Amino acid sequence: MQRLFYRILRVVNRVERNTRERLTPAGSVVLATAAGAALAGVDTNQTMTYQAFTLLAALLLLAFGASLGFRARARVERSLPQYATAGEPVSYRVAVTNLGARPITGARLADDFGDLRPSYEAFVAAREPGEERRNWVDRRLGYFRWRWLIERRLPKDAPEADLPGLAPGVREELSMTLTPRSRGLISFAGMRFDRTDPFGLVRAPRRVPLAAKLVVLPKRYRLPLLAFPGKRKFQPGGVSLSASIGESEEFISLRDYRPGDPLQRVHWKSFARAGKPIVKETQDEFYERHALVLDTSTAGGEGSAFEEAVAIAASFVYAVDTSESLLDLLFVGAAVHGYTTGRGQLHTAQMLEILAGVRASAPQAFSQLAGAALGRRGELLSVIVVLLAWDEERRAFVRALTGSGIETRVLLVCDELDAPADAAGACVLHPGKIEAGLAGLR
Repeated sequence: MQRLFYRILRVVNRVERNTRERLTPAGSVVLATAAGAALAGVDTNQTMTYQAFTLLAALLLLAFGASLGFRARARVERSLPQYATAGEPVSYRVAVTNLGARPITGARLADDFGDLRPSYEAFVAAREPGEERRNWVDRRLGYFRWRWLIERRLPKDAPEADLPGLAPGVREELSMTLTPRSRGLISFAGMRFDRTDPFGLVRAPRRVPLAAKLVVLPKRYRLPLLAFPGKRKFQPGGVSLSASIGESEEFISLRDYRPGDPLQRVHWKSFARAGKPIVKETQDEFYERHALVLDTSTAGGEGSAFEEAVAIAASFVYAVDTSESLLDLLFVGAAVHGYTTGRGQLHTAQMLEILAGVRASAPQAFSQLAGAALGRRGELLSVIVVLLAWDEERRAFVRALTGSGIETRVLLVCDELDAPADAAGACVLHPGKIEAGLAGLR
């Protein structure tokens, strides 16, 4: 049943998209009026409404025929920024060159985002925020989930710009603006030239393929100045291997061989050049290491609380100074993921890009995240934990961290109605009031 409804949704979406692209708002009104007149005028002996249908249908056909004369041969170049931020407008430049023999007049340029319909697997696996509160029929058929999956991949307002009259061979640059709805990836399929027929009812779209992608980073909040513990710890393996298996030390200099030096430290190139044994002198590395643990395990899908939790994690990644320290980001996807920034590891922009693609995981996956974080206790000075719930499993995890002597900051993101009464030691934050809540963080 669900697969059948999924196929119906695909067909309906295709028809709706084509209708929206071809008809102007006035054309949509004419079409709806013609349809109503057709229904009301079935019995031609009782009503004259069928004449209105005939008139309106003829008008639409004439407008459609007039739109077929529009031709546009052009080269389009789009200059996108490297990143955008969710909820913030971003501008970019589009250059259009008329390659045809006729001028292009009265056209409007718009971005084309291609086919945004999700696959059946993605449709079934996704959970619309608040879907658990919908009735059984809506949950079973998934119409609102379908709309949410498509809309989240589109900007709030379709980027469009009026194209001035373009003579053959002339190049014109335009500025366009879009505002991403949410973090993730916006995929562009091309550009579309639209020109309306003389009646103002039907558009004539002409597409130019121009694929591109824009990474949308999570929104970020202003954080208060936080004091992190400054005591350095010995890190087996050094910075370069701190997130992998094995041990190494920081290179200092070369010196002559001394009896008892291990053969692993012999610098063979210098040995060959000098004709005597030369070894590498190293020292153990001591530096600060912190962790940011992001809870993605929820049964409620990627709702407002989940998105705010990701935004808070992005705010810490952006704000924490890692010039002389390391920050580990831990979260669960298909498996536990761990990424490190600071001291030659990933850059802040790369960490934010990783957070842009974070998705919700199953509720039972939190145990994997807790195990991975507790496995690093010996290396960490402090841990920032961003949680989506406050159950016994999460309380035990926080107790284990604090019991290890690690400075632990706990931030719980939840709706006000779901706020626990016993969240002692946690900073409770509610969607819509995040920035005010973060201001009191110490």
